[in-house]
Amino acid sequence: MRANERKPLVKHIYTADPSAHVFDGKIYIYPSHDVARDVPDDDNGDQYMMEDYHVLSMDNLDAECKDNGLALSQDDVPWVRDQMWAPDAIQYNGKYYLIFPAKDQEGIFRIGVAVSDSPVGPFSPQDNYIKGSYSIDPAVFVDDDGSIYCYNGGLWGGQLEMWQSGSFNPEEHRPEGEEPALGPLYAEFLPSMDGFVEAPKHIVILDENGEPIKAGDEDRRFFEGPWMHKHHGKYYLSYSTGTTHYLCYAEGDLPEGPFTYKGRIMEPVLGWTTHHSIVEIEGDWYLFYHDSELSGGVNHERCVKYTKLDIAEDGTITTIHPYDHLEK
Repeated sequence: MRANERKPLVKHIYTADPSAHVFDGKIYIYPSHDVARDVPDDDNGDQYMMEDYHVLSMDNLDAECKDNGLALSQDDVPWVRDQMWAPDAIQYNGKYYLIFPAKDQEGIFRIGVAVSDSPVGPFSPQDNYIKGSYSIDPAVFVDDDGSIYCYNGGLWGGQLEMWQSGSFNPEEHRPEGEEPALGPLYAEFLPSMDGFVEAPKHIVILDENGEPIKAGDEDRRFFEGPWMHKHHGKYYLSYSTGTTHYLCYAEGDLPEGPFTYKGRIMEPVLGWTTHHSIVEIEGDWYLFYHDSELSGGVNHERCVKYTKLDIAEDGTITTIHPYDHLEK
């Protein structure tokens, strides 16, 4: 293993939900910034009171991880009330775009965009959130043809199921049991990065029989934290199962799916759940993730890590046991 592998990349602040990218030969990590608060956990995620973003960077996987300071604060964004959760970023047309979720002034999660000339910011936010956006955890994927897709969504506190009627309803029925599970949202960005081509649609994740995965199948159904990577022409949607704490993946032929469930990427980590990204670095694939090692298991005080990912020629991913190296 590499010297930094499976170890907290920074220890002076709590970080989580890492979206990792290689821009111009350097590794940049866009995490959420956990704040230490003495508050109880609840299913709405009220304990996750993130207020800003710091961008981390590494010259290579063996180098020291640098905190580049404040990149964007909720105080900079007029439409944001609170809870700036897991972000992502892309390099596009000579600019860097930070795509982030936050609650608007009415307490509804929306997706916003901020832009910078530098991958580490500071980022200047657009005037308003993306029209028609809702829920959390945006992952932005630039396809080979230059199309830019946004994948996002999260259940419970992520409010995904609260939009089934077409408008926000906190009392909306949660799919359960044999009902089809809700998949993440999918939308294509306009080239201007200030809107979607069409309203977001739900992605369907199928089981081995071609049937939609059921809401009660908590070992395989989508909960939050979608990510997209492409391997030998196939699209791979990966995500967290939330309540059962697995990272799973599904394969598809098109960026909008449907996707067929293939297996687990990672077994549970210390802490309530994990959130990840997958990136190719110097010909190898790596998984960036978080756990609660630094805080001894406090769910809203987490640390970002990485580990090598074994992806076979046919796209099959070997399941990672995050602490097996400690047993050797």
